[in-house]
Amino acid sequence: MITVANRIYVAKEYADAFEQRFRERAGLVDQMPGFISNQVLRPVNEGDPYVVFTIWNSRQDFLNWVRSDAFLKGHAQSGTLPKEAFVKSNVLEMHEVVQDSSRPDLEPEPHGGPFKMH
Repeated sequence: MITVANRIYVAKEYADAFEQRFRERAGLVDQMPGFISNQVLRPVNEGDPYVVFTIWNSRQDFLNWVRSDAFLKGHAQSGTLPKEAFVKSNVLEMHEVVQDSSRPDLEPEPHGGPFKMH
């Protein structure tokens, strides 16, 4: 199992519009094999990023998503906010789950090495 955290730095005046984009999301990721969940986390401290947090059964499941036509369709509206809505570049992080208290029998994700999108 892996987690993917996309840290997105949104200007305060665009926060409502950014959140609305996620409330109206296409939801195509929900149908992908290996997809477990998606959370959009709002920062409580000024200057901190939003975090779009997804959980996947495996690294390969996530890679299949980002290489799919559904990914392109699902992100089609992500370019609808102006450049000034984002105060700096997003940061994408992937983590391999070693332990999950809600799944005590979970086998740790094998070491997959550095993450490369393509």
